[in-house]
Amino acid sequence: MAGQPDDLKRVPMFGGLGDRQLKRLARDFRERDYDSGMNVVRQGQMSGIGFFVITEGEASVSVDGAEVGRLGAGDHFGELGLISERVRTATVRAETRLRCLELTSWDFQRVVEENPDVAWKLLQHLADRLAEAEERGRASTTSA
Repeated sequence: MAGQPDDLKRVPMFGGLGDRQLKRLARDFRERDYDSGMNVVRQGQMSGIGFFVITEGEASVSVDGAEVGRLGAGDHFGELGLISERVRTATVRAETRLRCLELTSWDFQRVVEENPDVAWKLLQHLADRLAEAEERGRASTTSA
């Protein structure tokens, strides 16, 4: 089953896309359920399925075994996995029954090649995330 455009509209990096673009992108997402306690992705493993949008349930995010956050419906993770062949930097675990929309990096590559405006939106989003990470890094070194 493909994803729904309304689920993708809530994702910041897809927020500026039009209805036609969202419908096109939604066709490449697949829906998958995870039982409570299952790992969706595991820190240190290759990306594989690149990107996830949570449509139902709650997940925990941990780095080096310590929980660093929680995710719920409308949240997403793994955008770096769409464009990089690096290993996962965190583990995401289903805390309740979890339903996700999943997109592989190879499907996303095809969409980006056919729709440069999607690529531009992703670049803007990743630049914002990088800037936020740099600001957090500066803040933690000045408060130490």
